[in-house]
Amino acid sequence: MSISADILRGHTDAIILAQLAAGDSYGYEINKNVSQRAGGAYGFKEATLYTAFKRLEQNGLIRSYWGEDGPGARRRYYAITLAGREQLAADRQEWSETKAVLDALIEQKEG
Repeated sequence: MSISADILRGHTDAIILAQLAAGDSYGYEINKNVSQRAGGAYGFKEATLYTAFKRLEQNGLIRSYWGEDGPGARRRYYAITLAGREQLAADRQEWSETKAVLDALIEQKEG
């Protein structure tokens, strides 16, 4: 099963915030977790992910820092802020309301 990117495009920020609510993480790991949770049916393009990180950080919803992973390439980690947690709560409420409307419109009986 493949999910149309159009359906999820407006929820990119909420998906990232939800991942970070579980703990600080870096881009590759976030995308891997999203793909696993979606059963491989969805994942972010790299440009989409990093554009969202920049937007979320500029809006004060996440912060970034360089990890100290030892030798090799350093990773940029992202952490959700208090404002990000508040936005995630609002996004979850909006999703619940949107889902209820879509269910009412799509799941109606024929005839």
